[in-house]
Amino acid sequence: MSELAFDPYSRGCPSRRLLNQIGELWTVLVVGALADGALRFKEIGERVDGVSYRMLTQTLRTLERDGLVTRTQYAEIPPRVEYELTETGRELIVPLRELEIWATSHMADILAARKHFDEAAGQ
Repeated sequence: MSELAFDPYSRGCPSRRLLNQIGELWTVLVVGALADGALRFKEIGERVDGVSYRMLTQTLRTLERDGLVTRTQYAEIPPRVEYELTETGRELIVPLRELEIWATSHMADILAARKHFDEAAGQ
């Protein structure tokens, strides 16, 4: 299947699942946390405030499975494991950062629209 054969508007296209994964909160934040280079699990968790151990593990495994993150285990005592974006993963930094900028710069407008909608719906 060539790249042109993938159509996310088609029900059976596997790109839908990838778009769903990339659009998840924890994926966006983990990719952003790894944008500056390799980090250990605990360091990622500290940068991504509020992510649970379970969610971080699941997100990193999915990103690794999709070829967006590499996991490197070093033969040291104590053992050291680092996570780093692959070349494909690094290509996500720009669009996800743009999405982050858009979200934070429009948040006041979104909150006002939600409040207006909720007030109108409550009448």
